[in-house]
Amino acid sequence: MSTANLFPTTLVGSYPQPDWLIDRQMLLSSMPPRTRLHALWRVAPDWLEQAQDDATLLAIRDQERAGLDILTDGEMRRESYSNRFATALEGIDLDNPGTKTSRSGAQVPVPRCVGKIRRTHAVNARDVQFLRANTDRKIKITVPGPFTMTQLTSNDFYPSLGELALAYADAVNAEIKDLFAAGADVVQIDKPYLQAHPEEAREYALPAIERALAGITGTTALHTCFGYAALVKGRPAGYSFLNELNGTALKQVSIETAQCNLDCKVLEGLPQKTILLGVLDLSTHEIETAETVAARIRKALPHVAKERIIVAPDCGLKYLPRPVAFGKMRAMVEGAKIVRAEVK
Repeated sequence: MSTANLFPTTLVGSYPQPDWLIDRQMLLSSMPPRTRLHALWRVAPDWLEQAQDDATLLAIRDQERAGLDILTDGEMRRESYSNRFATALEGIDLDNPGTKTSRSGAQVPVPRCVGKIRRTHAVNARDVQFLRANTDRKIKITVPGPFTMTQLTSNDFYPSLGELALAYADAVNAEIKDLFAAGADVVQIDKPYLQAHPEEAREYALPAIERALAGITGTTALHTCFGYAALVKGRPAGYSFLNELNGTALKQVSIETAQCNLDCKVLEGLPQKTILLGVLDLSTHEIETAETVAARIRKALPHVAKERIIVAPDCGLKYLPRPVAFGKMRAMVEGAKIVRAEVK
């Protein structure tokens, strides 16, 4: 790999949605919605898709102006990272949700499984097609992972959570294939709950990941984190479920290092993976300097080959003000340039 191609930059997935599109106060006042939250949208249903398309164009152009190498659609059409896909599946009773305890300890409504989980149509394929039609850069799309969806579901049908996770994995597998067919260069599976519930993850997450990736030849990533910093306060010193991912078919693993000041020695446990290295602290609106970002990249270099590092935020930028998110993206790009020049 030439030095010009080292340390490419990307988002984990989300970018701030405009105030004219969603009620940001409502978004910030609660945990990410697990069921549908139609009241979040400021635009009438007849015009919502057009408005979401326009917001997606803004997200694309901001990423291009910031200099990112691999673009996402900013998840402009989503109320949360998980609910758009999870509530589109057959077997879910949308009118009578269940409840689960969130990471913050609150009781929140969640999808309730009352029958066989089945994907009846491609959920995000149009999103990929729209993104592909509006940029020449590499593109990435995200989909919630089967273990995390299982953790966010009230199970009234399957004999065990492990069986529910495998059913979700089949739906995710079909979706990933359609996303690559639609033009995605990278498909990322979001699995924050691997970290939140590591013991259960060891019981049934890995078979579900393998089922979700069966027959997939494109570049796949997995994002695991400690939750949105705007909503989940406090960070552990390290990951309780990470090295287990090295034996999977995943090509990339996305982690956070900035907010938790992670000891990057843990990356030595993922020698077969490209690392999406989280270098933006999303717990603060302070915009990092390029040198701060560069220092966070340098921390990883003794533990992972430079050719296996992609530079990214710790998590999604969804909860930041847009000017702050853009400034942080610019700092990320400039910090990567600094380190790229140093390793020539």
